[in-house]
Amino acid sequence: MDYVKSIRSAVGSQKIILNATGGVIARGGRILLQRRSDNGKWGLPGGILELNETYREGAVREMTEETGLEVKLEGFLGIFHNHDMIWPNGDRAHVIGAYYIASIVSGEPRTDEESLELRFFAENELPELFAEDHRAAVKAFFSGVCLPIPEENSAKANE
Repeated sequence: MDYVKSIRSAVGSQKIILNATGGVIARGGRILLQRRSDNGKWGLPGGILELNETYREGAVREMTEETGLEVKLEGFLGIFHNHDMIWPNGDRAHVIGAYYIASIVSGEPRTDEESLELRFFAENELPELFAEDHRAAVKAFFSGVCLPIPEENSAKANE
């Protein structure tokens, strides 16, 4: 997050555009949600991209960091917007998120410093989700959306 901190040191809490990624980790028709430590609310595992990271790289990194699971991306849900994200410290952003469908390769869910709780939910058990992009991605998943994973050029290709 040093990149975001450097931007925030220049612009303060004014609204900026941030790119995010994450996904729906599905098991047995249920999806894994994270109760976040920053606001106590439920959402998908995911977060802000790091500098020079692709959406796919960030999705796998974020889902693994926040759940302890090794995941494999199986499909793409789409690009979804959170037009007015406000963090507890007052920072504001228009978050543009790329969301994927992931399967569990190995591991058991475990929380980290960004998670208070991890739990699988069926569609009819879903808690209120904190962000409009998360709500749109979950709706797409339960509507049967599963698009091919888009190609991305990686910064590593330029090395």
